[in-house]
Amino acid sequence: MNEQTHREAFENIADLGIGEEIHALASRLYPICRSITGDGVRETLAILAEYIALERHEVATGTPLFDWTAPQEWTIRDAYIADASGQRIVDFRKHNLHVLNYSQPIRARMTLAELKKHIHTLPEQPDLIPYRTSYYAPNWGFCMPHNALLAMEEGEYEVAIDAEHRDGSLTYGEYLHGGASDETFLLSAHICHPSLANDNCSGLALLTLLARNLRQRATRCSYRFLFAPGTVGSLAWLSRNEDQVAEIKHGLVVSCVGDGGGPTYKRSRQGNAFIDRAMAHVLKNFGGGATISDFSPYGYDERQFCSPGFDLPVGLFQRSAFGTFPEYHTSADNLDFIRPEHLAASYGIIMEAIDIVEGDWTPVSTNPKGEPQLGRRGLYSALGGDKAGAQAAMAMLWVLNLADGQHSLLAMAERSGLRFADIARAADLLRTHGLLRGTDGS
Repeated sequence: MNEQTHREAFENIADLGIGEEIHALASRLYPICRSITGDGVRETLAILAEYIALERHEVATGTPLFDWTAPQEWTIRDAYIADASGQRIVDFRKHNLHVLNYSQPIRARMTLAELKKHIHTLPEQPDLIPYRTSYYAPNWGFCMPHNALLAMEEGEYEVAIDAEHRDGSLTYGEYLHGGASDETFLLSAHICHPSLANDNCSGLALLTLLARNLRQRATRCSYRFLFAPGTVGSLAWLSRNEDQVAEIKHGLVVSCVGDGGGPTYKRSRQGNAFIDRAMAHVLKNFGGGATISDFSPYGYDERQFCSPGFDLPVGLFQRSAFGTFPEYHTSADNLDFIRPEHLAASYGIIMEAIDIVEGDWTPVSTNPKGEPQLGRRGLYSALGGDKAGAQAAMAMLWVLNLADGQHSLLAMAERSGLRFADIARAADLLRTHGLLRGTDGS
């Protein structure tokens, strides 16, 4: 299968309907005004809980989270800028990006010159609303299209942000799919952004439906799904679960998985962890456009999981990398920007990585001296004579040659250049015919 054909095969997963399901769930989440704390997070988790048995955790304001502290809850009810006639020039009810997220409350009248000090725009993208926050420095403000700001006339304006900060709790959600072992695969998405479809809703929706579908599968590993506000949420989970951290052997932070770019994978701090190798293998076979980058301490919550005190094998998976697409952190990151076929392909990539984690094992040849006679066992004839059969035969030959107890199936796929799925099928067939055993003798 050539690169383009394999890429199309991934995109065609949308025919199964999973892409439409993910997009539909993202559409439900999109209108909610989320922040690092508050009822927007709880409302979002309540929707996710319709699909999976989500456990909600509340961490009281002021709780130490290593060097951080659980912040106050933020509630916003309304916000606007109105001109002298009372007409709303900026209206939070029309788009929740219009307010500086986590803004302090205000009600005042002021001149345009005074107001401009608290307005954020994108002059280079003059028709878009930017997304801005002020989590850790008290401030108030509005975000609006630059062209709308240019159209405002001199005069006095009424400014109102009906919001409050109060002691309460930081909220995050967690779901565990138990496997046959305690070896854990962590999958995490941030839940703190408001109406941003790719950079928030896509990851939340994809992981929720992946968790739902994984319930039907008996797995070797356990799978822990975390839906938490960025930075402080992952720190809250880590601070409350240090006794479970050692069980995490694989991990992915998932965001920006609904656009047509990339895909992109950022390695864990370890650099060559099993998840790094598995994702590299999957993306190598995805086709053109895939990018793999080394770890850097800037990004999403992989920074916390990969901090030196934990150094967990957690990478970051995206389609277009954050900050590289013009829609990023603007009102253009809407439901039209994410597409079912891209969401489905992202789902397929993660599921293929899970298949590698689940299916990897280290075979030992039971007949290592010379090449076993495959023909008399009916193995060649079972494969047929077409190109696919020839590739399957090559997979068997690679497995037999590397079945020395030192090469796992993933290592064989890496060395041979063949897909893990082909190597795994060949190994299963050879095991069935008594030509392979596991390192434990099975």
